[in-house]
Amino acid sequence: MEDTAGSNPQSLGFTEKLKSWLSWSWTYVCLIWFGMVLIMIYVLWSPLKLQETLTSASVFLNTLTPKFYVALTGTSSLISGLILIFEWWYFRKYGTSFIEQVSVSHLRPLLGGVESTSTTGLFASVNGEAEPRPSVSECKVWRNPLNLFRGAEYNRYTWVTGKEPLTYYDMNLSAQDHQTFFTGDTPQLRPEDAVMQKAWRERNPQARIRAAYQAIEMNQECAAAYVLLAEEEATTITEAERLFKKALIIAGKDINLLVYIKRRMAMCARKLGRIKEAVKMMRDLMKEFPLLGMLNIHENLLEALLELQAYADVQAVLAKYDDISLPKSATICYTSALLKARAVSDKFSPEAASRRGLSTAEMNAVEAIHRAVEFNPHVPKYLLEMKSLILPPEHILKRGDSEAVAYAFFHLQHWKRAEGALNLLHCTWEGTFRIIPYPLEKGHLFYPYPGCTETADRELLPSFHEVSVYPKKELPFFILFTAGLCSFTAMLAMLTHQFPELMGVFAKAFFSTLFAPLGFFADKMESFMPSSFWHQLTRI
Repeated sequence: MEDTAGSNPQSLGFTEKLKSWLSWSWTYVCLIWFGMVLIMIYVLWSPLKLQETLTSASVFLNTLTPKFYVALTGTSSLISGLILIFEWWYFRKYGTSFIEQVSVSHLRPLLGGVESTSTTGLFASVNGEAEPRPSVSECKVWRNPLNLFRGAEYNRYTWVTGKEPLTYYDMNLSAQDHQTFFTGDTPQLRPEDAVMQKAWRERNPQARIRAAYQAIEMNQECAAAYVLLAEEEATTITEAERLFKKALIIAGKDINLLVYIKRRMAMCARKLGRIKEAVKMMRDLMKEFPLLGMLNIHENLLEALLELQAYADVQAVLAKYDDISLPKSATICYTSALLKARAVSDKFSPEAASRRGLSTAEMNAVEAIHRAVEFNPHVPKYLLEMKSLILPPEHILKRGDSEAVAYAFFHLQHWKRAEGALNLLHCTWEGTFRIIPYPLEKGHLFYPYPGCTETADRELLPSFHEVSVYPKKELPFFILFTAGLCSFTAMLAMLTHQFPELMGVFAKAFFSTLFAPLGFFADKMESFMPSSFWHQLTRI
């Protein structure tokens, strides 16, 4: 084993040296190879009767009709067009070029390149210190604090449109949440709990509902079963609230169940228009369970207070949770920006501001907008209705498109209510990108923008939604190349079909010009080397 362990570093060192040598000599190898090919052609010119072969080929090509060239260029255009369509589809679906991805995966290691999956690159943080760039595994997915009800909201959308608003990945995360939240601390599972564990894992909604009824038959006081029925079987918010009330009565002292049920009951009250009641329930819940801050109940409270237009209370909540030591969210950053924009937006005019400059209050509002946009750059397009909204997912990725959808879905109405706020946002939000020209490398007020948001958002958001990507990716080279090749060959096919004689003259002139350097090289070699030397060499 020692010999094996000792030989590995040597073999690895040899491999690395070989890769580095190949990488260094690659450009020179190409030149040497090209020169050797020219010399070989010249040496074998007479033995292989290349002159006669070229003459025969020329005669054969002259006998071909224009229809052959039309078919040739048309076929080339068709093949390159099919490649273009595939490349475009792959880029829209996965955000990269298939040819480029395969080339990088297989050729880059041979040429001594660095693996693209490496996470050793360092990025500067806000205070100038080096911070490791987050990897895909570090892009944590959070439960959406304002997630909708499946039976009363998501399913109704499916019935009307025929589209599934939730992905299997998103629903699987919810199943894991429910399993952990409702039965994770139970020392020994009761029979009905085992049934509910299986129910959360079922992919078929009807199978989940049947399992919930089975658990109720086993124990009439199975609160988790009533929670599932409220979430998935109830077709109205009123019916869901009734089932939650029944679950609350039999929940007992299970803290997880109590918190979940009370929160959903508060959300039911909010959706049914009993907003003050919902605010009181949320405040009581936060006071009763202060250590459950990771559930982000304050985001539910902020939305309800904005609906009441209780802006002083909103500011009080922000003062507590918009702290440097606490994790941020789009709700925190954009609500703070809304309050500051609301104070000046009704009188804001871009023309007047350009003449006299920004006042202190306007500057504070603009800076708050820039801060919010830096945290999540996807939100403004939804607030300004430059992009269509969809139903929010049950889980979100902070700073991603999924969080932007969830925030705008519930808060667009609050921005519209503040006169001029959307106008101020429209005039100022794009200025953020001048402050952070390289968002993946260095941030301004936050850490660099994570590069894994697109991958996670594509898993969380339905396929019919066009995922917002930041920073915007340019079209890969191979898409542009295949587009140009398809267009060029199609043009040649059309011109050859319309003007066969003219294109024939053009083709002969083109090939004559193309092979002129080869003839020039052969003439120079003849004059440089004695004919006897080449005669003896060809005999060998």
